[in-house]
Amino acid sequence: MKITDVKAVYPAWKRKGTGAWQEYFWQIVVRIETDAGVVGYGYGGGGEPGKLIVNGHLRDALVGRTIGHVDDIRDTWDHLYFKSLPYGRNGIVIMALSGIDLALWDLLGKAEGKPVYELIGGLKKETVRAYATGGDPVRVRDRGYTAVKCSHQWRTDADYEKAAALAARIRGIFGRDALLMFDCYMSWDAEVALRMRELLGEYEPYWFEDLITPDHLDELAGLRPRLAPVLLAGGEHDFSHHAFGAIARAGALDLWQPDITWCGGITAGLRILELARSHDIPVCPHRGGEIWGLHLVAATDCLDLAETHPDRWNDPEDTILLDEPVVSGGVIAPPDRPGFGVALKPEYA
Repeated sequence: MKITDVKAVYPAWKRKGTGAWQEYFWQIVVRIETDAGVVGYGYGGGGEPGKLIVNGHLRDALVGRTIGHVDDIRDTWDHLYFKSLPYGRNGIVIMALSGIDLALWDLLGKAEGKPVYELIGGLKKETVRAYATGGDPVRVRDRGYTAVKCSHQWRTDADYEKAAALAARIRGIFGRDALLMFDCYMSWDAEVALRMRELLGEYEPYWFEDLITPDHLDELAGLRPRLAPVLLAGGEHDFSHHAFGAIARAGALDLWQPDITWCGGITAGLRILELARSHDIPVCPHRGGEIWGLHLVAATDCLDLAETHPDRWNDPEDTILLDEPVVSGGVIAPPDRPGFGVALKPEYA
């Protein structure tokens, strides 16, 4: 199949008034057409700038290329990375490239009549244990979840007591056997982290995520042994296997969390996994319960754990995908349909 056209759109997400970066640079949808009539779709990031990158330079570098094997997708990834290297390598460019890569995997799966997980190597997990980020804890428990992540940014000393109260509440609702994680969103320094480790120890947190910024690799490496047995997790703001190579060399994290729609797609995710194996590091993709990461989780040695946001299923205004799997009985599974197995609303297809 030869690529005949590439187009990205930026949906009108309901993300206004927050001031957060997602309000300006959230997910784009990439569509790739071929001369065989097969069309692939993928999510990337970067908002309007990401859309412009895909529809301009990267489109011109893609049209005419042949896709018939997974090796062609890998070669295309390397081609686009090199072409965009003078202004890319990180951030919005790799977010945009992620959407292209995922659309190519979707395209090839549809052409071969196989789910993406079959292209990766076949299912290793029939179902994946889901964890909930956000949502009412009681409702989350009643959906069958046995793992939950709490968002807790530190600003003042009062947040120590708030974190302990939150952990106690979650344990009271879910019991001692559930997994409990904390997302710090780059707001805990070493002093805060060590104090939190002491205060929260009785609640047995599984990991502390995004403790400080991704630029603080040496500081993270120094904290790892002092926070044990709590795992130091991160990586959602890191791009491509090159960034994770730096994390590995620094020994900065116990657990890697690449976001498949931002880090470079399935192709980059597989390379990150290969690197993680060589360093004996577990991988648990950020938003791994969304369809793009779920195929990777189910088909590889990623942790049997997938992040989901239950509140998304209660907000149809932000629904772009049709037939996306949801959690049932605390687990989630990719659909047994060609490509990623989902369709877009007609206005985005």
